[in-house]
Amino acid sequence: MSDLFDDVRIGSLIIPNRLVRSATWEGMCEKDGTPTTKLEKYYETLARGGIGLLISGYAFVRADGKQLPGKMGIDSDDKIPALRTLTSAARNNGSRIFCQLVHAGGQANAKETGSTPMAPSAIESSLYPVTPKEMSAQDIAEIIHAFGEGARRAKEAGFDGVQLHGAHGYLINQFLSPLTNKRTDRYGGSLEGRAQFLKEAFEAVREKVGLDYPVAIKLTASDNLEGGFSLEDAVEISRMLQNLGIDAIEVSSGTAASGDQTPVRQGIDTEEKEAYNATYAAAIKKSVNLPVMVVGGIRSGTVAKRILSAGQADFIALSRPLIREPDLPRLWQNDPHHRARCISCNGCFKPGLKEGGIYCVIDKIEQQDPNPAI
Repeated sequence: MSDLFDDVRIGSLIIPNRLVRSATWEGMCEKDGTPTTKLEKYYETLARGGIGLLISGYAFVRADGKQLPGKMGIDSDDKIPALRTLTSAARNNGSRIFCQLVHAGGQANAKETGSTPMAPSAIESSLYPVTPKEMSAQDIAEIIHAFGEGARRAKEAGFDGVQLHGAHGYLINQFLSPLTNKRTDRYGGSLEGRAQFLKEAFEAVREKVGLDYPVAIKLTASDNLEGGFSLEDAVEISRMLQNLGIDAIEVSSGTAASGDQTPVRQGIDTEEKEAYNATYAAAIKKSVNLPVMVVGGIRSGTVAKRILSAGQADFIALSRPLIREPDLPRLWQNDPHHRARCISCNGCFKPGLKEGGIYCVIDKIEQQDPNPAI
């Protein structure tokens, strides 16, 4: 039976355990996306906490693909030295590190980018802050090229691999979903057409980094919206990616418009509510022969081990629990029955908007008053 603390491979890379820090926006970069010393120290803390693989906060491959303030950029060569500080912070403290590559597409923030967002189709959608403009063939070609260049920079900066963000309503997901892709050219229509952008982006990345460099994807298993991208679609896309040579798939689901089935659900206070993407991951794992990660509401070491023993996934990915307890991997190694202290309130993201970085607000309250009246 697989153990959480087994060594395991992704492609040619050995990961020291099966615990993954799922990509998380930290809000700790300069306005242009350059990483700060604060982010370097944060990655050092996560690595010392025992995480096997640290996936960076989503990094925009082009400036018009930025969404939130303080978001990381990998859009220019002059950021490579600062990015190297992050990879050194992780690798020197025992972790492996991937860079997540993204373009927010229609979810980009015009206030941050200074331009109108673009998307596969110029449609009004609850996913988008404003109606985006439809991407031209040249726009598509340029952003595909930007994904390849972002991967090249990641490799040069010392990242052990890259992960494409193909979930949560961002650009790759926008092309995949029939709700946001109404194109009639070769990038739309059938699932094969809607997958063409992802296929070409992957190929551009692979061309820049070579065959032996790990390339993964965070893939939505379902938009959790009527008429959206479905689990059946995700299984087909996973098979396509395996044939293309993807090295690992992280399974998530939902978008910001998915109501109570968003990627970051609240009120995960019992084991029964945990691991809400595990059945999705199991379906995808059955369809491919490559490592599968699952993220979403995992709070207990016992649940994590159950997922592995049931063969639902090969890696356990975590986000919010590590904001409150960056040493959670070591806590689980010492006590597999430990339950993460994260209460899934999502309060940790608010400081990233106003205070230059995420942190657990409950922890801060308790530090100020050990017996708060809350």
